Amino acid sequence: MKKVFLCCSAGMSTSMLVKKMEQSAAQRGIEIEIAAVPMDEFSSAIVKYDACLLGPQVKYKLADFQTEAAKLNKSVAAIEPMVYGMMNGEKVLDQAVALLEKA
Repeated sequence: MKKVFLCCSAGMSTSMLVKKMEQSAAQRGIEIEIAAVPMDEFSSAIVKYDACLLGPQVKYKLADFQTEAAKLNKSVAAIEPMVYGMMNGEKVLDQAVALLEKA
């Protein structure tokens, strides 16, 4: 099973989005493990997960995190602020699946 984590400043705002993504995945029959992780735990989380999506509030770390993840052949991308703000679990799930397919 593929595993992706959402990373934000404290891991709180993404927890709600993770639940919506899990609901969408269940409805669509997609097997995926999704977690919310605070930014300061990125380095330990990227080892255990296949990819990472960043919340808009930590998008400034994208280049640094992509460099670190690339050393492990893993992918990192940023969630669109509008999609994140609307807590659109389906669209973020689509982004996660696309990111995992590239990995």
